[in-house]
Amino acid sequence: METARIAELLAPYLAPADSASVLSPALSKEQLNNISKYIDILLRWNSRINLTAVREPEEIVRRHFGESLFSARYLFPNVENQSPTRIIDVGSGAGFPGLPIKLWFPSAHVTLIEANNKKVTFLREVIRNITLMNINVYSGRAEDYNDAQGDLVTLRAVEKFETVLPNAAALMASHGRLALLIGESQYQKAKEIKPAFRWNDPVPIPASTSRVLALASASQV
Repeated sequence: METARIAELLAPYLAPADSASVLSPALSKEQLNNISKYIDILLRWNSRINLTAVREPEEIVRRHFGESLFSARYLFPNVENQSPTRIIDVGSGAGFPGLPIKLWFPSAHVTLIEANNKKVTFLREVIRNITLMNINVYSGRAEDYNDAQGDLVTLRAVEKFETVLPNAAALMASHGRLALLIGESQYQKAKEIKPAFRWNDPVPIPASTSRVLALASASQV
């Protein structure tokens, strides 16, 4: 896919919240090239295994990369001055939002947790083809992961949301944040599952009528 078109499609997701600009100010040529490679690999694999029900390239950019990169920009608006950060993406599937966040924030240490072996193989192929460093794929379930906890734990479009959410929350460091890309109707359920967390007001995803970014942190005594 042409990088100029990718940049055009992603512009609404990357523009500052107080800006009416339609131009993307943030993605480098290298980042756009990597997104283009990622899309090519995703389309090729998606013809063999079901990575995403979205099959039209421009919709993949909008719905998957747009939502993921909107979250990355919101969470890390100034990556040049960001302190070292460990990110854990639970139920990574086709890599969203973990891989786009890594593309946005190259110095972050990212772990993608995925239990499906075929999807694990896909994720490793993407990582190899776009030569990402400080990123690993954990082949297993979140409840079995016992490595370092995350400064940020992300969760998007997973099955059995109510079961997975507590497992994802358990991977947060004491100072960490939980970022959920969910339907607005799931926000109240998330608060009910983790009532002791401090929940920010949900942030609407651009170009969506129902998708939000929900952020939470553990309450401090």
